[in-house]
Amino acid sequence: MPKMNVTKSITINAPQQKIKEFLADFHNWKNWSPWLICEPEATINYADNGKHYKWEGNRVGSGEMKVTAEKDNRIDYDLTFLKPWKSKAKVAFNFKEEGSETKVNWTMDSSLPFFMFWMKKAMEIYVGMDYDRGLKMLKEELEKGKIDSALEFVGDTNFEGCNFIGIKTSTPFSKIGDAMTKDFSDLHEYINKNNIEASGFPFSEYQKFNIVKDKIVYVAGVPTNSKPDNLPENFFFGSLPKMKMHTVRHKGTYDHIGNAWTAIMMMERNKEFKKNKKAAPLEIYHNSPENTAPEDLVADISMPIL
Repeated sequence: MPKMNVTKSITINAPQQKIKEFLADFHNWKNWSPWLICEPEATINYADNGKHYKWEGNRVGSGEMKVTAEKDNRIDYDLTFLKPWKSKAKVAFNFKEEGSETKVNWTMDSSLPFFMFWMKKAMEIYVGMDYDRGLKMLKEELEKGKIDSALEFVGDTNFEGCNFIGIKTSTPFSKIGDAMTKDFSDLHEYINKNNIEASGFPFSEYQKFNIVKDKIVYVAGVPTNSKPDNLPENFFFGSLPKMKMHTVRHKGTYDHIGNAWTAIMMMERNKEFKKNKKAAPLEIYHNSPENTAPEDLVADISMPIL
């Protein structure tokens, strides 16, 4: 069976003992778990001492996890998945104090069913992204006492279509934040300089998305009703059709917007809607990080549906 290993780290401004006690009790996991946040309705049963829990849901499947050892700088867990397929994993948190901070290392050693050997690299990348999101939320929970991220499961919506001024970009996934910041800064500078009136919320259209090859092709766009005559060379005037969408709304810092993407992809796998493969998903921004506090940002992840 193909082996799978994931290791991710983060530094948290909290004592090692506080972090260790927090992670050794599963009652504390629901708010920051990068999976449970995607299905609030999932059933969770905890042991009284918090050292063992079971979960079951439509999106997150089912399984159980238990603490097997607690050492000075380490916690070990056994993880068992029952659905959507059976597998087992060894999970651990390692801690290293660095002054007033603590470096937290989260690992998982597992294996895939033999028939999924071809998904090994993709699974390591996706689980690694989940770990990154989880560690960022864990850091906020321990440092601030709250997590600046919430999901609203809006459901089916109607996108009315639009004309727009856009920039098409191909970038490694790891650099998408910088690429988008530049694209939207260029778009807004051009629009403001030429007194162009926006007719809707800015958006990103994800045309190609290949995590394994670390490549994303997207269009950053601002809706407008009129076509300008002086578009810069790397700009274009385009249109999006009217279409039905299924929407998950993310509220909070863009650091956690992957929660909404993970949720909507879980919903697709769970056949909660039928994806329209002829259209690309949209990320629609209700406000701007230029004049909005990170915890107040609102963005929709909208998947075209039939």
